[in-house]
Amino acid sequence: MTKKSQEIYSKFGANERAIIDKISNKVFKHTVIHLVGFKMKLQWKGWLQYLIFVPILTGIFLVGLIFYFLIDGFVAWIILGIAFILFMKILLDIITIKYKIRFPEFRPIRNDDKDFFDLIRLRTSCRSFQTKKLEKNDFNELMESVQQNLAEPKFSTGKIRFEYISNPIRVWPTVNATEFLVAIAPKEYDRLTIVEVGRILQKIVIDATRMGLATCWIGPGADHRSITSQLGGRFDSEKDNVICVCAIGYKSKYVPLFIKIFSQKMRKRLSLDSLFFNSHKMDTSIDTSQEPYARFLRSYESCQWAPSSYNGQTTRGIVISDNNKITRIDFMAVTSAKYYAAIASGIWCTNWELSCNELKIEGKFVRLPDAEIGLSESQKNNGTPIYDISWVINEKE
Repeated sequence: MTKKSQEIYSKFGANERAIIDKISNKVFKHTVIHLVGFKMKLQWKGWLQYLIFVPILTGIFLVGLIFYFLIDGFVAWIILGIAFILFMKILLDIITIKYKIRFPEFRPIRNDDKDFFDLIRLRTSCRSFQTKKLEKNDFNELMESVQQNLAEPKFSTGKIRFEYISNPIRVWPTVNATEFLVAIAPKEYDRLTIVEVGRILQKIVIDATRMGLATCWIGPGADHRSITSQLGGRFDSEKDNVICVCAIGYKSKYVPLFIKIFSQKMRKRLSLDSLFFNSHKMDTSIDTSQEPYARFLRSYESCQWAPSSYNGQTTRGIVISDNNKITRIDFMAVTSAKYYAAIASGIWCTNWELSCNELKIEGKFVRLPDAEIGLSESQKNNGTPIYDISWVINEKE
């Protein structure tokens, strides 16, 4: 590897390095490193969202020229017209979003009249924000939510905190976000603490949705060096670990074409029979239309719509019953990802807890001994699923 390639490679994250390390051919590896490096440069400078369609635009234009000179002039003009429309959309996005030359936008309305189930379906990841900062009242209410949720009883012992940043940081693919909550946990890894981060931050996100604020969970799409630079003395690299960030602000109607398409794909969800099972073997789905499972239908749906890193939906629910009565739900991760799968389990915890509160079903979170979780030997050897925590129904239920 050349000195230049090594320099570019050193700036890659774990995901990029894993891809590069699998390439054995030196020339091909060198080429891929430079291509990925160029992609990341565009990404962190905020240009990739707009220029990602340029190769497609170029291809359409070339096809149009081929038809014009060699095949059919009428079809050529149709193809060239499509290329022109795409070009104008890219140009308009750059002017209105990248350079922020646009009409002013109004503050979105609050959602105080919505219950939890309405909020969980209403809330979507916002990837294009207005240019104005949070109003003082909104900021104060948001910080109050942070403090209240941090003060609630926890099922982990790790010290968690959320630091507020009011400056742009390098994130992808979100545009124009300038306000963030940064989730920080102790540097020493503790999975249950990471699950707790997801649980607490999701409660803050639900409160923000009720306020009419837009949010976006950002994990792999955030440059940690940019984050720690903004935190300054509030971050100790010897003791602290940035787990994830959440962009918060007012949703904009100006959205890059790529983000529109990306966001639509991220809204698709697995079916309930792919998420909830009656045993840890995960070979038989529960029938959500039949008792004793049916009473929790809205809770299943709230977990189904929970956000996760790149919509991976890495959490599963094992619904344990006895004598036709549900006793507990075990939350399991089906990937070995140390951070993002644990955060996703924490988000499920909040959605399950709040949905049960709406349904007047009492319960509590308990971390059971691994011996009580019925994983097969093959599952244990494979390393997945990973047991995170259980919601135990009160006996009177």
